[in-house]
Amino acid sequence: MAGRRTRKAGSGTHIKHRPGNGPDDRGASAPLFQQIGDILRDQIATGAFDGEAKVPSEHELAERFGVSRITAKRALDELAAEGLVSRRRGYGTTVIRRFSETPVDANIDELLDNLLMFDIKTNVRLVEFGYNLPTDEVRRALRLEPGAKVLRVVRMREYAGQPLAHTLAHLPEPIARRLKREDLKERPIVALLEKSGILVGSAEQTITATNADTVMASRLGVATGSPLFCVARTIFDQDGRAVQHIRVHYRADRYRYTMKLTRVKGAARRLWTPAAEPKT
Repeated sequence: MAGRRTRKAGSGTHIKHRPGNGPDDRGASAPLFQQIGDILRDQIATGAFDGEAKVPSEHELAERFGVSRITAKRALDELAAEGLVSRRRGYGTTVIRRFSETPVDANIDELLDNLLMFDIKTNVRLVEFGYNLPTDEVRRALRLEPGAKVLRVVRMREYAGQPLAHTLAHLPEPIARRLKREDLKERPIVALLEKSGILVGSAEQTITATNADTVMASRLGVATGSPLFCVARTIFDQDGRAVQHIRVHYRADRYRYTMKLTRVKGAARRLWTPAAEPKT
């Protein structure tokens, strides 16, 4: 029967989704409560529970997916811990986080700056702060020798009461020792580096699209696999020394950028170029 769980010999149990609940093969190796949670996150993200609609109860989920009520309860408890739903005895489970608000809008120049800077519209929360060995990607970006440690800083930014961006920064240990943990809750790292005497000179940057893994999805309040906007930037001082590598993931439904283009006629072809801003 659709909606019941099926068993694969030697591979554990996975949810067989009903039409509209998501692809059958996604998360097949994950625990049952996590599979159910992913389905509910998708439905929350797409507005299935807008208005007066309530999230199914433990009993309804257990019946729908053929699992125990304990499993269904854990799925709902996980969503409540992430701040996606509210659970009240005698009232049921309701969505407390909406995904249809107007996103932050900026032109391309503002986007590249605002991704890494704080402003009065956002709140910043420090999630991680500690020294460890970097991944190979970070080590190459910072041009470090094997065995060199880095400071790992994770911060969350909220806009209008909802998660907006997940910021992961790495700094070489000798440079990071100049920073104070408490300052990272209030000011951007670049500003702190410049205040400490480092003269920032240049940066290399890439902009990509990616999907949210389980940790990122939980922190940003989206479904696992949701699209994210990603900016990676390596910053160098005026002597060409790498001083910071930062990777920012933005919720695609909470941020967008716009560009004004001008049509330019060339000798061989016609091109679009960014329009010049009017002088003031």
